[in-house]
Amino acid sequence: MGGRPSSPLDKQQQQHLKGQVDTLLRNFLPCYRGQLAASVLWQISRELGPQEPARCQLLHSKKLPRVREHRGPLTRLQGHPPQWQLVFCVLRGDGRLEWFSHREEYENGDRPLGSMVLTGYTVLTSQSEYLHLLDTLCPESSRHHTQEAPDPLLEMPVSFPLFLQHPFRQHLCFSAATAEVQRAWRLALQGGIRLRGTVLQRSQAPAARAFLDAIRLYRQQQGHFGDDDVTLGSDAEVLTAVLMRELLPALRAQTLPGLRETGRARAWAWAKLLDAVHAAVLAGASTGLRAFQPEKEELLAALEKTIRPDVDQMLKLREHVLGRLQAPRGGDPGQCLPLAANVQGPLESCLRRKVDAQLPRVTQTLLSAVEAELTAVQVLLTQGMDRLSRHLRGSPSSTRLRKEVYSFGEMPWDPELMQTCYREAERSRGLLGQLAAPFGFSGTQRLVFGAQDLAQQLMADAVATFLQLADQCMTTGLDCDQAAQQLEKVRGRVLKKFQSDSGSARRSFIHGWLLCIFFPFVLSQLELSCKAELPEFEGDVLAVGSPALTIEGIYEDVIRGVLLQRINRELKKALGASNMSCTLDGCSELPWDQAETDVETEAQRGTCSRQPGSSTEV
Repeated sequence: MGGRPSSPLDKQQQQHLKGQVDTLLRNFLPCYRGQLAASVLWQISRELGPQEPARCQLLHSKKLPRVREHRGPLTRLQGHPPQWQLVFCVLRGDGRLEWFSHREEYENGDRPLGSMVLTGYTVLTSQSEYLHLLDTLCPESSRHHTQEAPDPLLEMPVSFPLFLQHPFRQHLCFSAATAEVQRAWRLALQGGIRLRGTVLQRSQAPAARAFLDAIRLYRQQQGHFGDDDVTLGSDAEVLTAVLMRELLPALRAQTLPGLRETGRARAWAWAKLLDAVHAAVLAGASTGLRAFQPEKEELLAALEKTIRPDVDQMLKLREHVLGRLQAPRGGDPGQCLPLAANVQGPLESCLRRKVDAQLPRVTQTLLSAVEAELTAVQVLLTQGMDRLSRHLRGSPSSTRLRKEVYSFGEMPWDPELMQTCYREAERSRGLLGQLAAPFGFSGTQRLVFGAQDLAQQLMADAVATFLQLADQCMTTGLDCDQAAQQLEKVRGRVLKKFQSDSGSARRSFIHGWLLCIFFPFVLSQLELSCKAELPEFEGDVLAVGSPALTIEGIYEDVIRGVLLQRINRELKKALGASNMSCTLDGCSELPWDQAETDVETEAQRGTCSRQPGSSTEV
């Protein structure tokens, strides 16, 4: 569980993994190119379409997503054989954990003993839970605890542990001095894990949409339709996770029987091997994506030039093909298109039998979770604004007031304060997982992270709005009581804006996640019965001569549109009849106008500003 003195992979194994990565990229990049074209068409169509008035009333915070740097001494299980040793740990603002031998090494700017990007990790604070996980990771280990292989985890019980577990990377074992230190580190680490995990989901760039859609399509080609947590992380980390899941069965079958270790040391050896495989795959994926970057930039520029002049024609063709897929054959009303006959019946049957019964409960569970979280955000925001007013009425010193204003501005990044909001999303994880599992959905971690990101962004926007409005209305001629009265007026304005924006954000969030849960499932149910008829309509699409339009994409739009009708109706019921004019803003039944989760990928490096946590780690 310490550092990696050498790789357990020989040259032949490393070469084999390189071949596996090359094959993955060779199969994935065509999907990526196609989705880049589709994303450019989507973006241009939105730019040229009717422009809706801005719905957001809060100012958008200019502060980039980050975690508050956290540092302090911890005990770490490291070395060979592993022993508990005191280290000085630092969680950087971009979600990277580093550890040093002594605090002075950190303060002098020396290189750390080790570091780890926290993408995909889980924090455990129970020693027994972690030991059970080791036994599950390598089932044979629990039956072979021997005196020849002493287990330091058992020899030295840990009072306040912090175990960082990853399905494919080395485990990190730490121990805090007190329960308070343990809690502070747990919250900080969870914030870093979320920051690194949602780098793709936080962005709005077309290239990000293309990457995530390409991942979905590639995995569908491999027979995997359910949405899960594989898209947590950067582009290279996502590709690595995809390949690791493909390699894992063979690795288990070929490698586990040959491990010499016994007891839980066997599980550690297995984790070390997986870490080496993961490192090799990640390095190859990172190299491949960097090599693709110049081609991608040229492709995006060429697509912009070729699509924009012909966008009207392409959109008309798309509507024409959509109509053909859903209308009787011309000249013979009794003769229906094969695809229309094969899609409409199975689609309606699938929705009635397998979706309609569960859609209301999933919708209500999502709604309850998000409402509880956003209510907690509003309470926390109100308390912060009230605290500033009280301090102002108390005629504080300018130094004290500046400190309070700074603390208020830092609220969105304070893990202890925001935990009251974040845990509301966590509470529904189990029930949501149970409800969504029959539809092949196992992305509850990504869903929870998305809800927590939503809470943090709304808090950041509200704080930024309050501070700007307060600055505008405060003048040097006001006494403390008058200034406090002005703050009260600002408080009321900010709360109204927050309620409006949180309502819109809640609707868009639920709408997007209902699509994530049900759309892949419906596609999988129709795969065999409907896809065979698609080649009949390829001629119409190929005539336009652009990769931005494909018959498969239009086919998915047909299915998505019907599902959206169901989702929108259910949302109207769940949200009630009030404010119906804005209930489904951004939730049109047209697939390209749907309110999907905004995403961005670091795959667009060089085309957008960098964000903390957005660089590929090798």
